[in-house]
Amino acid sequence: MNNFILSPLGFLLVLALYLIGALDSLVFYKNDRAAAVSSGVFATLGGITGLILSSAILLTGQTISFNFLNLPLFNIAFNIDRLSAFFMAIISLVATVSSIYSLGYVKHYFGKYNIGTLGFFYNAFIAGLIMVVTSSNALFFLIAWELMSVASYFLVVYERHEEKNIRAGTLYFIMTHVGTACIMLAFFLLYRATGSFDFSAMRAGAGAITPALANAVFILALLGFGTKAGIIPLHIWLPAAHPAAPSHVSALMSGVMIKTGIYMFVRIFIGIMPFTPLWWGIVFLLIGASSSVLGVLYALAEHDIKKLLAYHSIENIGIILLGFGASLSFISLGHPILATTALVASLYHTINHAVFKALLFLGAGTVVSATHTRNIEKYGGLWKYMPKTAFFFLIGSMAISALPPFNGFVSEWLTMQALFGGIATGTFGLKLFFGLMAGALALTGGLAAACFVKAFGITFLARPRSPEIKQVKEASFSERLGMGILALTALLLGLSAGPFSRLLGEVVQNLKNAPLEKMTALSLPISISLSMFAVFVGLVISLIVTYIFVRIFSGQQKVSHGRTWDCGTDLGPRMEITATGFSRSIITVFKKVLQPTRETATAYCDDKRCYFPKESTVHLELHDVYDSLIYRPFGSLLALISEQTRKIQSGHINAYALYIFITLIGLLFYIAR
Repeated sequence: MNNFILSPLGFLLVLALYLIGALDSLVFYKNDRAAAVSSGVFATLGGITGLILSSAILLTGQTISFNFLNLPLFNIAFNIDRLSAFFMAIISLVATVSSIYSLGYVKHYFGKYNIGTLGFFYNAFIAGLIMVVTSSNALFFLIAWELMSVASYFLVVYERHEEKNIRAGTLYFIMTHVGTACIMLAFFLLYRATGSFDFSAMRAGAGAITPALANAVFILALLGFGTKAGIIPLHIWLPAAHPAAPSHVSALMSGVMIKTGIYMFVRIFIGIMPFTPLWWGIVFLLIGASSSVLGVLYALAEHDIKKLLAYHSIENIGIILLGFGASLSFISLGHPILATTALVASLYHTINHAVFKALLFLGAGTVVSATHTRNIEKYGGLWKYMPKTAFFFLIGSMAISALPPFNGFVSEWLTMQALFGGIATGTFGLKLFFGLMAGALALTGGLAAACFVKAFGITFLARPRSPEIKQVKEASFSERLGMGILALTALLLGLSAGPFSRLLGEVVQNLKNAPLEKMTALSLPISISLSMFAVFVGLVISLIVTYIFVRIFSGQQKVSHGRTWDCGTDLGPRMEITATGFSRSIITVFKKVLQPTRETATAYCDDKRCYFPKESTVHLELHDVYDSLIYRPFGSLLALISEQTRKIQSGHINAYALYIFITLIGLLFYIAR
């Protein structure tokens, strides 16, 4: 059995299961229930098989490498080493849980949209993700990348009756293909230097890569893969596209798809490039800091629960890049232990974010399908009606807020330790710079906790803010099972920090041509393991002692109930704090950066003797400054250029022949020179 799993046939079985799931969905095109079951079951089997395969590779260190269709430049080639297996494990885990969840979730689409179409693109999307992180030929990688991008586009526009979803899909389609163009140029430059499109050959011939060419590849790859990762300012598509997709797809896009950009950053900048200039690491650190802080600030002002979670994906990509940028900087400065620590922290947060963000998106999807709105201002009191969903969402909120003993704390703590290591080394300028990066991470953590106090409190606590809330029901068993698996995983990844950190150390050890420091020389993860276990035990003991203490000393006391003083009026939803009111003070502090707009509407009664307003409404809204400062002016400029260019299209064939003639003359002069 082990020989089969750790073989090309085992990997092909994974892809075959997703292929069957996609084709079966089309076979049951006219039967929504059968299409949903077929798609979900085969995607679940594919995820479980992929998780077994990737776990075996991670534990044994064995590499699976094979190819088909060997041509001079192109071949269908796969290479699954520990780095590929790590990302494959993340994809498989989230795909498994999302597919289980989908069995109950997609029922609310029955009769509205075709489930067979959803199942086809869903399975194709996951297969594309798997092939992206296992391809070993750049041209084949681009095919897998396009499969992933196009399938996810159709999933974004799946609810096509909503005009905003079509706009979101169009923006995503444009941005992802602009990024793909940059990726293609980067690969062509690497081919020019190394003479091959195979990643292994690129690594072997990396000595031919000149500094100028390496810098060009760096910029192009940063733009291409950064667009998919959703880094600021290339994030403009993400807050629109992720909420538009069905929630189990949002979990995959936000938890997994954007990490393919991180995978290629590691593969190219650490695995292929023969040298690492310091400015590369500094650029990544600056992008990481700005993405994390601005991402969480935009999330704080958001009232759409799925859009709020999408902005937090930008924030967490920023945290991942803080670790990755620190690793590149330490490689350049010659500190292998710190470089390993930072890279392990980056990869640790990669899987942690995938787990708790998928959990939160699945929880949000359950709430949205039950309430038929994404506006958290219309929620409230849902804990009473959806207690299990509320509990799982609470765990996800604690994990993303980096509260122990859950997984988010460990990776953010490791990242902070790496940044502190930068403060302890280098010149005064570098010490100050790393100190600012550590401050940005600390600020991000505090703002994230505040944001999820708002998100969880406004959604699940207090009283219902609309009458429809009292009609909602708890999630189905498959939905609860999916969320429960992720909640348990978030806890286990936090408690097993030591062993898991050492495993990640084995993943990164041989990435660089000059191997990074072994994790056995690193004591930080071991101390994390001990402290996290102690924190968990301490929390459990504290809860037990507190419960006993309260029972002993308050057991004999009478508890009397009375009406809350309501100033002579009935208590209602309007007396509860709103999401806008909760986040307003923080937004005001950062108003120079966020540039909020505020609209106040005041209504007076008709009676002339009325001296006080009858009603006053305040509407606080944020508009993405990058949209107004970069994308809209660029769009206007492009439209102006297009209008002027149209003038050369006269409709006369003689003019077109003249254009061809002038072009040929120019080419002849160029060749003759």
